[in-house]
Amino acid sequence: MANPPIVPLVEYADALPEVRAVYDDIMATRKTDWINNFWKVLAHDPANLKRTWEALKVVMGPGALDPLTKELIYIAVSATNGCEYCTYSHTASARAKGMTDAMLMEVLAVAAKANETNRLANALRPPVDSQFLPKG
Repeated sequence: MANPPIVPLVEYADALPEVRAVYDDIMATRKTDWINNFWKVLAHDPANLKRTWEALKVVMGPGALDPLTKELIYIAVSATNGCEYCTYSHTASARAKGMTDAMLMEVLAVAAKANETNRLANALRPPVDSQFLPKG
């Protein structure tokens, strides 16, 4: 059985008007008819809910990276940070955007290897090669 949330979920019917407005935007933006549990626990702080959603829309919205690449990065960071919820959530989102099992396994392997080599580099403190530094 999963651990219960630290605070109860704020369902749409019980939400304050400012929370409902964010929920409505989430559903409209994602073209869905439900709100996931992350937002329902964050709704206990309506200002933080709105701030987090607005920032996420910008970061995960159109940009130089395609939507699947952004989801793959989110999975890698979530797995590295040990966030079970975000790993599941963004894996589902990435699958909806075309991620295959092979892609998932590869992104996790890259994240794992980056963690290993980052820790080695941090422990051994090699100087950064001049060839890696910006020119000018």
